[in-house]
Amino acid sequence: MKNIGNETDRQPLLAFKTQISHDPENVFSSWNDSLHFCEWEGVTCGHKHRRVLVGSLLDLQSRGLVGSLSPFIGNLSFIREIVLFNNTIGGKIPDEVGRLFRLEALFLYNNSFNGKIPANLSHCSNLKFLSVGKNNLSGSIPVELTSLSNQELLSVHMNNLNGGIPPFIGNLSSLQRISVTYNVLGGHIPDSMGQLRSLTFLGLGDNKFSGMIPLSLYNLSSIVIFALANNDLGGSLPTDLFLTLPHLQWFQIYGNQFTGSIPVLLSNASELKVFSAELNNFTGKVSVNFGGLQRFLKLNIYGNNLGSGDADEMDFFQSLVNCSSFQYMGLAANQFEGICNLVNLTNLYMADNKLTGTIPSDIVPSEVGNLVHLVELVLSDNKLSGEIPSNLGHCTSLQYLYMDGNFFQGVIPTPLSSLRGVEDIDLSRNNLSGQISNFLEELSLKNLNLSFNDFQGEVLNKEEKEVVSCIHNGDLCGMCDCWSYHDHDVIFLILLDKKREKDNSSNSSLRQSLLKVSYQMLLKATDEFSLANLIGVGSFGSVYKGTLGEDRSLVAVKVLNLQHRGASESFISECEALKNIRHRNLVKIITSCSSMDFHGNDFKALVYEFMPNGSLENWLHMDIETETGQTERNLNLLQRANIAVDIGCALDYLHYYCPMTVVHCDLKPSNILFYYDMIAHVGDFGLAKFLLELMNPKQSSSIGIRGTIGYTAPEYGLGSVVSTKGDVYSYGIVLLEMITGKRPTDSMFSEGLNLHKYASMALPNCVMEIMDPKLLNNDDEVTGNNKCSTTNRTEECLISMVKVGVACSMMLPQERWDISKVISELHLVRNNLLSARI
Repeated sequence: MKNIGNETDRQPLLAFKTQISHDPENVFSSWNDSLHFCEWEGVTCGHKHRRVLVGSLLDLQSRGLVGSLSPFIGNLSFIREIVLFNNTIGGKIPDEVGRLFRLEALFLYNNSFNGKIPANLSHCSNLKFLSVGKNNLSGSIPVELTSLSNQELLSVHMNNLNGGIPPFIGNLSSLQRISVTYNVLGGHIPDSMGQLRSLTFLGLGDNKFSGMIPLSLYNLSSIVIFALANNDLGGSLPTDLFLTLPHLQWFQIYGNQFTGSIPVLLSNASELKVFSAELNNFTGKVSVNFGGLQRFLKLNIYGNNLGSGDADEMDFFQSLVNCSSFQYMGLAANQFEGICNLVNLTNLYMADNKLTGTIPSDIVPSEVGNLVHLVELVLSDNKLSGEIPSNLGHCTSLQYLYMDGNFFQGVIPTPLSSLRGVEDIDLSRNNLSGQISNFLEELSLKNLNLSFNDFQGEVLNKEEKEVVSCIHNGDLCGMCDCWSYHDHDVIFLILLDKKREKDNSSNSSLRQSLLKVSYQMLLKATDEFSLANLIGVGSFGSVYKGTLGEDRSLVAVKVLNLQHRGASESFISECEALKNIRHRNLVKIITSCSSMDFHGNDFKALVYEFMPNGSLENWLHMDIETETGQTERNLNLLQRANIAVDIGCALDYLHYYCPMTVVHCDLKPSNILFYYDMIAHVGDFGLAKFLLELMNPKQSSSIGIRGTIGYTAPEYGLGSVVSTKGDVYSYGIVLLEMITGKRPTDSMFSEGLNLHKYASMALPNCVMEIMDPKLLNNDDEVTGNNKCSTTNRTEECLISMVKVGVACSMMLPQERWDISKVISELHLVRNNLLSARI
């Protein structure tokens, strides 16, 4: 017979259950009289007493629950933690929660709660963690919460909160992390925040705060993340800033109204990784010596008025040579003059300055090992002269080379033929001469602009898919005659218009990446989102083919279904993940749209570069999903090896070479897309996560990662933290699917057998037996024309690929290969296939 104490806990739990209208994972199947409630799923009782949460918790996070939170939750008087994040629980947060005076943690983020944050949460005097972000809460932050002296986390980000930060916020003496980003909070930042001596994470960005940052904030020696971007803050930064911030890693104040100079003592922040102060009004000389910042990754100060005119004003540039981890620099749209050396970058933006002189031979060092990460070089619209450095050819990862609008002379150096991944080259409006190099025909170029130079000879014979502009040169002949047709005249006009826009813009290359589009434009682009243009339906929305701009460029428009739980968060995650990353094997985002449709409903969409050759999913399984009679597409073994390398390179970049590590979290064949040249591009970053060294363990839990069944790492289902090893697991499964032609959800995989075990058991002697039958459809594609001499080599390559797939999909994360080792191994496989003429 149950005692009264037990019944006191049991009834509130049953009341909680009755308010849940949808339970997709059948969580509540165990909540019945056959089991003591301490054995119900999600309920943990104390060790000494059979009462709910004497030292434990109610944990039903990420279960897809829909409903509301019963006010009877307030009767669980012994409860210590309520963990309900990543569901669709709505309605108001019951005031009765304020009765739980033993409560230490309340995690309700990423739900659908509305109304106000209950002021009587202040009665929960033991509360340490309050996380109610990513909901629809409104009103102000209750001033009563400032009485919670034990509070360590206050997270109310991504709501509709207004008002300001309570002036007595400094009373929260134990507070370590505060995040109020993406609200409509305003007013001044309270000076009392300077009393938060334990604060490590300060997130006030994307609000309407104004005035100056209190000087007391700069004295918080514990600060690691300082994020106040996109507000209306102003004034100048103190000259002694960073002297008292020994742990600072992330300083983000872009999109404000700051003036004055960049503090010289920035060099004292020895742990600094990111300094992001773009789109402000900073002026003067950058006199910072960055040489001691060994962990420094990113310097972004574009869109200011920096520059002094002094001969040595670019000396700070030289100090970055000693920053061995440095990857990204944005200096565009300033007043810099002069030039100096650079060593190890992934992105360099220096457009629209006043740089003069020649580029020295060592601007791009000859050491290939120091140059493998350079992706984009923008030197447009300066006054640079001399010849184009031949050792730019060592930048083998380069995708975008913009040197237009300068005074370069001489010929295009032959070593640029090594840039096999380059997509855009713009050398227009210089004084280049000689013949156009034939090697340019062999590059994977999408756009080549050589206009307004003094070239001679024949024009390149490029394919229609690639735009080549070569007007206003000396004595060019050949293909130019063909370009007199009307459609090509239009292309000339477009290119000229773009250059005029660039001349009149302070930073065209950046503005172009932030192209603004409206709902009406996207409606027109997709023929009112017609079914004829529907090319895919995903977890959070639908993707349509469209044409955008005067040149009617093909684009893919992903329209978010905002009624689906998590769609808004997916939109934000994808924007955040893609805005600062560029790689030849990642789908490029052109712009985004967040507005209202003609009915007044919220509308969010992402616009991507169109991938005309579809997805890996379609290429592998087209015969299953295509009507009889449609041409079946196929991938030979070499193509599959190339695709495997492409995907691996994308992950390697995301994991190790982004300003902040990105974990994709949903790698699968339908998210791997192909351009005309069949180069693989990884897309759909709706579930992507950033990894920071400073993270709340509960917020970095992977239980909220739903992913896709069969591809998601097994440890995510057990609540392990998000890690790059999760992506490696997904990669291994995709690789095995490419080899076997079998999805991980194939009906044959049951009773303990899965794709990993299926492939593992075939090693090493039976690999040919599990190979995708499509590879046998054309023997020449598998074994080459000389079958006897190459069959053994083919089998060796298949065995190697299966070994890689198995090594990547091991159950334990620590046993999986690192993605860099994967790429090295697959390069050997690909070279072996090439030598066999496969």
